[in-house]
Order: sequence, then C-alpha cells, then structure tokens
Amino acid sequence: MMTFPKKMDLHMHTTISDGSDSPEEILARVREAGIQLFSVTDHDAMKGCEIIRSVRTKEDPAFINGIEFSCKDEYGKYHILGYGYDPDSEAMRKVVEVGHGHRIRKVKARLEYLKETFGFHFTDEEIRELFKLDNPGKPHIGNLMVKHGYAGSIEEAIDGFINKKKFHGNENVRPEAAIEGILGGGGIPVLAHPVYGDGGQLILGDEMEDRIRRLMDFGLKGLECFYSGFTDKLRDQMLDSARRHGLYVTAGSDYHGTNKLVVLGDNGLDAVKEWPDGLVRFLKDVRIEE
Repeated sequence: MMTFPKKMDLHMHTTISDGSDSPEEILARVREAGIQLFSVTDHDAMKGCEIIRSVRTKEDPAFINGIEFSCKDEYGKYHILGYGYDPDSEAMRKVVEVGHGHRIRKVKARLEYLKETFGFHFTDEEIRELFKLDNPGKPHIGNLMVKHGYAGSIEEAIDGFINKKKFHGNENVRPEAAIEGILGGGGIPVLAHPVYGDGGQLILGDEMEDRIRRLMDFGLKGLECFYSGFTDKLRDQMLDSARRHGLYVTAGSDYHGTNKLVVLGDNGLDAVKEWPDGLVRFLKDVRIEE
C-alpha cells in the first residue's frame, strides 16, 4: 500500500457534477501534475469515479473512490466527503439517489425564479441539454447566463442572481443520512473545508466545536484540514481539532477546472515538514486502488 505519496489531492470535481474537465481529462491532468494519489469527489454522484476506474491503468496514480454530499439540517449547511466506499453498496446508492433528486428539483426552481424575477429566458433546447447532464447545478445555469449576456461571469451569475433564490424546505440530504450512507458502504465520512461550511460561511470557535461534536455523534470520522482556501492559521486550527477529537485528516484542493480559480494539487500539504498522525492513519485505513 502507498502510505506516503509525495503529492496528493483528494478533492476534485469533473463534468459529472460542476467541474469543467471530464473524468478522463482529470486523470490526464493528475498525471501531468505529478500527483501520486487522488480522489474524484463529485457532488451527489459516483459516476465520475466509475469512469476513472474503467480507464485507469496500473501505471496511473493511485486512486480512492470519493463523493461530496451537499447537506443541510436545522443547524446549518455542510459538505460531507466520503472516501473508499464500495460503489456497489445499496446504502450509498440510496443516499446518492436522494441527493440527485434534490439537485434536480433545485435547478428547476432556480430556472423558474430567474425567469419570474429577472426575466431571464433560455431556449427549450438549452434547458433540455441542461437536464441531460448527470448532475446539473449552479455553474451550469451560470454558463447559460453568461452565454446570453445576463451576467459577465459565472461568479457574477451565481453571487448576483442564482444565490438570491432561497430554499427553506427539505431540499438537501441531511448530514446524518450522508454519513450513514458512507459508513454503510464501508467508507470514511469527512467534513469538507470545515470552517467554510458549504463554501460561503466562516465557522470558528465554539460554533465549530459544536458542529464537529454533533457530526461525530452521527459517525463523522475526519476533517479536511489541508485545503486550497485555508490560511496557515485556519489549517492549524483544524489540525488541532482533529488531534483533540482523534479524527482522520485529509487534503484536497477542490479543483473545478475553469469553473473555479483553484489549481489542481494546491492544498497546502507541502507547507508542513511532517505529516500529521491523522493523515497517516487515514492512508493506512482507507481503501486505495493502486
């Protein structure tokens, strides 16, 4: 087993969710970047990993099955990563189906909101193509808005228009359901970019500790302590939390290709002289395909 790869990236997205690179392109970019261990973590989807496994050879970098669930409960929003699960697990397939259903309903609601509130119209063919995607989401709607001149960039489309649509019902997988599904599939559930919540928050101090303890009660096993958007201070705070709670540690860039300004492999792991115990334990315990 490859316990100590020199370079890894355990958080990236393909066209199966909201990335701009196909799974095959991701594999090629991983090779080019000299990454020795990687994981594809598409939102609410396992298909990207299935494709990677079908095209990957023994000469390619080692691989870990991954996924990222968009979660919400009465306490807030979370992104829960799952690693090393059995892709044939019924528990995983059930929670993926729930997450995909929520995603489709939210896309439909956002399109209707943009039409009614701002008068944004897309052609029937564009909408049909949108729903042919495996997991359509905000970046795909944003691309359409840019194409029609409704926004100057995907970021403007999402922040200035799409995110103004608020959801107040049961439109996300609950964190306990995501964690249960990952554990049921023999995987390891990890809290993604903890201090940023679902990506647009800043959660620190007692609020963060309460969140970690609550998710641990559901079976959370790790924290993504090395992340492209973390300062050294935020990284060290997360590493301290992982040590105190005996949690695994993971490292990911959150690469989305051209849909996000993040460089593949950029997770801050190269800034530390010695790997934390939580990361070493994770690599020993997670299911790796060499």
